[in-house]
Amino acid sequence: MRRHRRRNKKQRKIVIISVCSVLLFMTIGYAAMQTNLEIKAKGNVIKKSTGGEALLEMVDVVTSGDGLYADTYEEGRYIYKGANPNNYITFSGETWRIISVESDNTIKIMRNESIGDITWDTNGNNNWTRPATLNTYLKDTYLPTLSNSDKVVSHNYSIGAVTWDNNDLSAQINDENGTTWNSKVGLITASEYLRANTNTAQCETFSLNNDNYSTCHSTNWMYGAVPSGGYMWTISPNASNSYNVFSVGSYRGFLDDIYADNSDGVVPVLYLSSDITLQGEGTSQTPYTLG
Repeated sequence: MRRHRRRNKKQRKIVIISVCSVLLFMTIGYAAMQTNLEIKAKGNVIKKSTGGEALLEMVDVVTSGDGLYADTYEEGRYIYKGANPNNYITFSGETWRIISVESDNTIKIMRNESIGDITWDTNGNNNWTRPATLNTYLKDTYLPTLSNSDKVVSHNYSIGAVTWDNNDLSAQINDENGTTWNSKVGLITASEYLRANTNTAQCETFSLNNDNYSTCHSTNWMYGAVPSGGYMWTISPNASNSYNVFSVGSYRGFLDDIYADNSDGVVPVLYLSSDITLQGEGTSQTPYTLG
C-alpha cells in the first residue's frame, strides 16, 4: 500500500510539471504573437488624407459636364467648372464655393455671394500692393470677423495686369502669375472666372467670353456670385493704364474694366490649409464641412 501511494505521488508530480510546461509555452507563444501583431499594426498605420488630397479621393475628376477638372494651364492644379458643380463648402458659418485644389495641397475657396459694394481703391489706383483700399479692408477689417481663421493660410495671390479683350488665355495666366502678393485673403483673377466655364469653344478666352456673354454666363458657376444689377471685382488690373480693374458684370458675365475708385461687389477668396479634413458631399444641401 505504501509503494502504491508513492507511485501516485510521482504521477501527480509528473502531471503538474507537464501542465506547468504547457502553460509556460502558451504564455510565451501568446506574448510573441502579441508582439508580432503590434509590430504589424504599427507598420500598417494608414494616414488619413487631408487638404486637396482628401478632396481628390472623394471626387471623381471629369472631362465633361459640371465637376472637378484637371487644369490644362497649370500642372498639378484642379478646378471646378460648369453651371453648378458640387463645390459647396461651409466655412465660418457661411456658404462658400471651392475654386480649386492647388498643387501645394491647399484648397482655394470664394464666398458664395458678395459682402457688399466696396471701392477697390479710393485714390483710383489699380495697384493692389500700394496697398489698395480693398486690400487693406479685407485684411484688417473683414478677415478678423471670420471664425475658423486658423484654417486659413497665407498664400501667393496672382495680381499681374491683364490685357483688355485678349484671345490668349495661356499668356493671360502667365501675365497674372508674373506678379504675386502674399496674404490670407484676396479676390479671384480674371482668368479664374474664364476657367470656371465648361463652354471652352465659346467662352474660354477674354475675347470669346465678351463676344458671347449672353451665352457664357449659363455655363459658369462663378456668375452666381455677381450681385444682381451690379459687378463683382476681380484682383486683376488693366495692363493699359493705372486706374482700371476688371470686374464681372451682372449683365450676363461680361468682363469689363471699371475705374478703381468705383464701388463694386466684393467676393472674398481664401486658401484653406493642407491639414484640413473634409466631410460631406459638396452639394448645396450637404456641403463639405471642415473636420
